[in-house]
Amino acid sequence: MLLATTRSANLLLAGMLAGNELGTWAAVHPALEELSPAERLRVEQALTRRFGAIMPAWMGSALASCFAAALLARGSAGSRRTFLGALCFATMLASTRLGNVPINTRTLKLTEEDLEEFGRLRSRWGRLHTLRVALTTAGFAALVSGALSGSGR
Repeated sequence: MLLATTRSANLLLAGMLAGNELGTWAAVHPALEELSPAERLRVEQALTRRFGAIMPAWMGSALASCFAAALLARGSAGSRRTFLGALCFATMLASTRLGNVPINTRTLKLTEEDLEEFGRLRSRWGRLHTLRVALTTAGFAALVSGALSGSGR
């Protein structure tokens, strides 16, 4: 029962996070590219402040739930896939902390006089975000696969 409850919480948190990452990659950021550089800077700064307020707790709780599910699933069917999913989310969080967060911090300090630097930063941020999307998507798929083959034992 504890494993089933933990897996359910994990799949909810991880699935919402993976969906958010995929949605921003596929819809939000491509739409922002249609704005002028100055408009995009202002919008990116607003998004960075808003996501910066919620993502640390969301990503941290998703990762914690991944490792709780992997720990509780040890030795059961699907445990390796659950652990693989946890590793994907851990790698995504490390990439975010080491790559995207410093860019976000710098982006918040930019002005319209820094649009050239902003373009370079956003290009790098976009590549790192693509990595994040791949890791969360693969991680979520592994978690779902692990949960389905683990049958909640």
